[in-house]
Amino acid sequence: MPKPTHILVIRLSAMGDVAMTLPVLRVFSATYPQVKITLVSKTFFKPLFTELPNVHFFSAEVKSKHKGLKGLIKLARELNKEGVDGVADLHNVLRSKIIKTYFRLKNIPTAEIEKGRAEKRALTSKNNKRFIQLPTTVERYAKVFETLGFPVDLDQHQFPKRKELLPSLLPFIDSAYKTHIGIAPFAAFEGKMYPLDWMEEVIQWFDATKEMQVFLFGGGKQETEKLQLLAEKYPCVMHIAGVLRFEEELSLISNLDAMLAMDSGNAHLAAIYNIPTVTLWGVTHPYAGFYPFNQPAENALLADREKFPLIPTSIYGNKFPKDYEKAIQTILPQAIIQKMVSVLEKNQKSHS
Repeated sequence: MPKPTHILVIRLSAMGDVAMTLPVLRVFSATYPQVKITLVSKTFFKPLFTELPNVHFFSAEVKSKHKGLKGLIKLARELNKEGVDGVADLHNVLRSKIIKTYFRLKNIPTAEIEKGRAEKRALTSKNNKRFIQLPTTVERYAKVFETLGFPVDLDQHQFPKRKELLPSLLPFIDSAYKTHIGIAPFAAFEGKMYPLDWMEEVIQWFDATKEMQVFLFGGGKQETEKLQLLAEKYPCVMHIAGVLRFEEELSLISNLDAMLAMDSGNAHLAAIYNIPTVTLWGVTHPYAGFYPFNQPAENALLADREKFPLIPTSIYGNKFPKDYEKAIQTILPQAIIQKMVSVLEKNQKSHS
């Protein structure tokens, strides 16, 4: 069977996982420029892929016309009209399996991500824990394309130039500050979120330097209100949660000097633009394979496993024993400040 010339790539959510497709697609596009890609995902994520000329973005409207079984079959039929002759399922959930089955019935070759569920269970197990580094999500994505006959050498990855700063962002950037950093203090689950009052100590230190402007990233009404309160207290702080369009956020992130984030989507957004990214880890751990792309291992500040030996307790941070939600508090604010200063100094030297 001839190799595909037009591959359908499926990755519907979540933000960090969608962002991690970008390094693989960059290498794929550079290695196989003759192969067209149609990427199907939620409309919100479209700005992530504008840098790739041979990647056509197809919006999946899973809450309206593509909702449910009938909607997904309709989506598959619409995608079939695009002329795809291969399917790379980077999600491997019920929705993507339905779409994939449609194409399999048409004898179109398909491949799906191997999520490594058994090895992840062993990594997060209470008993007989296998505490070893698992393949990264980016590596697992690359393997899917290899299965279709297109090896992707991630060592060939090249970051693009920084995005042009959109004119709409100029009122947010204060040129009086030498350094501009992002902080994303929230995560989906309590077990991997740093106490906000402790994060405020870090912000207070940045503010006292008079040299660092801090942009606060987040989402949701309650989060936005908390970030607004911080912005009102400290002159250096600008909260942008719910203020900027996603395209504007990406433009801003790609022009930061550093990002400080939890094990969450914003860490991945910064990393795919080669922004030095410091991450804080509570009940999750980089060994699960979700470490931000191409970031040095020393940029991860980890909870104390001597005090909390069951870490990682889960892959997503949603399950943990009693008191383990406090594990992240073994990372002290001063340690975060020291790491951020070190990362900024190293970044400054590399650009001088």
